[in-house]
Amino acid sequence: MEHIYQYVWIIPFIPLPVPLLIGVGLLLFPTATKNLRRIWAFSSISLLSIVMIFSMKLSIQQINSNSIYQYVCSWIINNDFSLEFGYLIDPLTSIMSMLITTVAILVLIYSDNYMSHDQGYLRFFAYMSFFNTSMLGLVTSSNLIQIYIFWELVGMCSYLLIGFWFIRPIAADACQKAFVTNRVGDFGLLLGILGLYWITGSFEFRDLFEIFNNLINKNEVNFLFSILCTFLLFAGAVAKSAQFPLHVWLPDAMEGPTPISALIHAATMVAAGIFLVARLLPLFIVIPYIMNVISFIGIITVLLGATLALAQKDIKRSLAYSTMSQLGYMMLALGMGSYRAALFHLITHAYSKALLFLGSGSLIHSMETLVGYSPDKSQNMVLMGGLTKHVPITKTAFLIGTLSLCGIPPLACFWSKDEILNDSWLYSPIFATIAYFTAGLTAFYMFRIYLLTFEGHLNVYFKNYNGKKSSSFYSISLWGKEGVKTINKNFRLLTLLRMNNKERASFFSKTKKPFDINLIKMMRSFITITDFDNKDIFSYPHESDNTMLFPLIVLILFTCFIGFIGIPFNQEGMDFDILTKWLTPSINLLHSNSDNSVNWYEFVINATFSVSIAYLGIFIAFFLYKPVYSSLKNLDLINLFDKRVTTRILWDKILNSIYNWSSNRGYIDAFYATSLIRVVRGLAELVSFFDRQIIDRIPNGFGVTSFFVGEGIKYVGGGRISSYLFLYLFYVSIFIFLVIYYF
Repeated sequence: MEHIYQYVWIIPFIPLPVPLLIGVGLLLFPTATKNLRRIWAFSSISLLSIVMIFSMKLSIQQINSNSIYQYVCSWIINNDFSLEFGYLIDPLTSIMSMLITTVAILVLIYSDNYMSHDQGYLRFFAYMSFFNTSMLGLVTSSNLIQIYIFWELVGMCSYLLIGFWFIRPIAADACQKAFVTNRVGDFGLLLGILGLYWITGSFEFRDLFEIFNNLINKNEVNFLFSILCTFLLFAGAVAKSAQFPLHVWLPDAMEGPTPISALIHAATMVAAGIFLVARLLPLFIVIPYIMNVISFIGIITVLLGATLALAQKDIKRSLAYSTMSQLGYMMLALGMGSYRAALFHLITHAYSKALLFLGSGSLIHSMETLVGYSPDKSQNMVLMGGLTKHVPITKTAFLIGTLSLCGIPPLACFWSKDEILNDSWLYSPIFATIAYFTAGLTAFYMFRIYLLTFEGHLNVYFKNYNGKKSSSFYSISLWGKEGVKTINKNFRLLTLLRMNNKERASFFSKTKKPFDINLIKMMRSFITITDFDNKDIFSYPHESDNTMLFPLIVLILFTCFIGFIGIPFNQEGMDFDILTKWLTPSINLLHSNSDNSVNWYEFVINATFSVSIAYLGIFIAFFLYKPVYSSLKNLDLINLFDKRVTTRILWDKILNSIYNWSSNRGYIDAFYATSLIRVVRGLAELVSFFDRQIIDRIPNGFGVTSFFVGEGIKYVGGGRISSYLFLYLFYVSIFIFLVIYYF
């Protein structure tokens, strides 16, 4: 036994003291705990760094030794039942622990500045530390019961983090939606675990795989029941990794702080579903029907996530649907049996998506410093534009993450996504066509986000209301081409906003600008109504602080170079790569071919095709969005993103339908609200009516009857003993007569 394996059990518990001590400190010494809050952040980052070093050593050991180590100890023993707890160290565990720790450390460093002005700073770090503890416990678990325990803890932490700003009704609704949707999948997971225990009599992975495979091969188990149990296990992964049809919680989860979104979407909650399917793949692979279901759900999610991202205005929701689509690629790869490709894309996507989310958080952080910008408006890409010269580092980071997700070489996601696309041709030409088409859509919507956010400008020049030329101007995007620092004393925007429609029309006729009531409505929606008397009311967006930029720079390095771990190089006459060597024990467990020889000619041909599709999507995005900022400069520009104007510009009903489909989330939420929520609510009201009007009235009726009978009887009694004896003897005589007569 390797010396390092003796201490693996401590990995999930290393970050645990931080949330425990914060909770106790806030309960017993609230003032001192809050005053020392930066110490708790430092402690959280330091403890997680220890876990990262431990995980790195484990990964190196895994690559060098190609071994699997498991340790279990009995917890409950009762006759034939034995429940054991322990830990399992294999390539999947080491990969996931590396992802979780590296991304989480960068997110925590970033969060120290991002959440510095938030009153829930300590609560945030307590939740995040417990979230990391739960995820580390999940990936090191050695049996299904242990996985289920940590699975539920991850769900609880996500509920707390998504609803972190619970005083906002939309955030409270979002965390409830995520919790309820995941309960559907978790209930299926629990039933599947119990069903498999009934079949095999074990929760341990090694015994479970061996017994189940033998029973299937010898046809000694009900095949339909086996399919049902494995499908229920997969249902848990469908909910956690936001696969169709249980994906509806993911975009609403963006109501939490952006660092939470980065951690959830990169390496924790949504990755848990992919981890579960990868862990149980030896179980699924012996049932082709389940593998087909996994690949089918994956390809639907790939296309659906991409189409729903096309017309979103919220930058975080767009990235959320992008995550959903990329998770679909991973699920598709697992369904095709491409274990290596799925985990490779999990690694590359984690760092690229963390970079994009933290980059978007840097933008949101800058936008929120502007007067009148609420959280929902600071995430609206329509109100952005021309940010390149104000946030150059963030822009560079976001561009690199965008290019990586589009599959542009030599960045990380190119290598992994291209491998999945190539494998899809061998699996199904139809699935391959959809996957390649979605790759083009990915390039389109990602560059749409980039262009709306960083490129161009939206300037609208005004004259003041008395017709005199004003030296200043107001920009829809608030910073404009030259920026806004002061508003002239003679120009009072308050007066403009308080004008009625007729007065505004007269004002705009003097300025020779077209009148647009929608512009005034939008101005009113995010401008603080004050009288501007020589005050600096607007300022430029600015680059984030160094503590927020440092994680971005590190993630840029990961995004640029992490893909090279999967590139084969020639050693001793054969192609070899680090990732395949790392995954060799798991590949052997799947009885899969571990030969990683590469035909470089075919690779170049396939890569050229996939990259060409990506460039086509980028070109279309530039064609549709780049001219908007450079050539059109009138007040109708603010309506360019309105679906009616889009239809008027493109003259295409198909594009209008796509816009409606995307902006309305594919009508799936509306369908659930109509077909499920109303039906369930109607059934609940019917049951409530039955309970109140029938069930409750039966005992109430007996009570009322007893009352009236008692009231009537009390008037019969007169208080005379002789009368009572006479009635008694009369009724007894009747009873005796009836008995004699009939018997």
